[in-house]
Amino acid sequence: MREYLLTMLLSAAICYLITPYVEHFALQFGAIARVRTRDIHTETTPRWGGVAMWFATSFTFVVVSHLPLVGKSFGREAQGIFLAGTFVVLLGMIDDRYELDALTKLAGQALVAGILLSFGVQLLWLPINGLITLPPAIGQLLTVLVVLVAMNAVNFIDGMDGLASGVVAVAATAFFIFAYVLAVVYGFNRAGAPSTLSAVLIGVCLGFLPHNAYPAKIFMGDSGSMFLGLMLGASAITLTGQFDPNAISSESTGPTFLPLLLPFAVLAIPLVDFGMAVVRRVRAGRSPFAPDNEHLHHKLFRAGNSQLRTTIIMYLWTAAIAFPVTTWAFAPWWAALLVGLTFGGASMLATKRRLVAKVDSRIE
Repeated sequence: MREYLLTMLLSAAICYLITPYVEHFALQFGAIARVRTRDIHTETTPRWGGVAMWFATSFTFVVVSHLPLVGKSFGREAQGIFLAGTFVVLLGMIDDRYELDALTKLAGQALVAGILLSFGVQLLWLPINGLITLPPAIGQLLTVLVVLVAMNAVNFIDGMDGLASGVVAVAATAFFIFAYVLAVVYGFNRAGAPSTLSAVLIGVCLGFLPHNAYPAKIFMGDSGSMFLGLMLGASAITLTGQFDPNAISSESTGPTFLPLLLPFAVLAIPLVDFGMAVVRRVRAGRSPFAPDNEHLHHKLFRAGNSQLRTTIIMYLWTAAIAFPVTTWAFAPWWAALLVGLTFGGASMLATKRRLVAKVDSRIE
């Protein structure tokens, strides 16, 4: 655990320290988010936060690759994930500066998924009714789909100060716990890479959050949201689709399909928001990627919650879904239920208190 904690702290410290320089760099090159009618922010703000995340990830990888335990995670797949991450940050930088059209950006995202495939990062099987071995073509297609959905799901919730970075930090924490137990407790070498990726993700999100929380000094931009989505998607692929869940079924208290359920659980809120947005826009005869102000965070904000309270509520929603699933894998179902009720109750309390205050103010 010490090596993973070092990984988190190192990536957090580097991201925190380098972000102000990236902020200045973005302003110099005109990579800024101007205020539009659908936006919540009220001031022009620099983008390119993903550049700081990439630098922090790169430096951390170089350092921790020499550690005895974490260093074992750096093989061909890790190289492919890093290369894909580099490309997607460059793609995001161009989009943050020049605002690429949706089709061009989607083509670039597909190319990123292709980089992962070329390095062997793909779904090999699915834990359904035991184990289903996927034909290579189906595995590759599903891999591309997972990567595209993960990147765009995180991108869709990046519409409020501190929201995406906090949600991804919570999601990565839940994923890290699951992968860490598999890697260290059960000795699954395949879980080492996702453990390391998740630890770095937690670190860069926590390091970036002080600069991105309300009022934000810098936005992560598409360079950051796509980078985080890619890392989460790659972690899910390397863990969910590349180890046999039946090998831990005798030790695990949860069903063997939990590895398949976990990626959906940790990304539940972004995925729900993504799905609702696509359906809403298609039904209105618009492009699925056409922006609007009807996302979950917009609705919470219009309900009278402040930006800070809205982000906290969505953090708690994410935790209320992700942590129970992680707990269920290695603890009795009632423990998972208790975890879910705790975070769910906290989110309801946060929302209810705000609604009560709003009603009281109207009465007065």
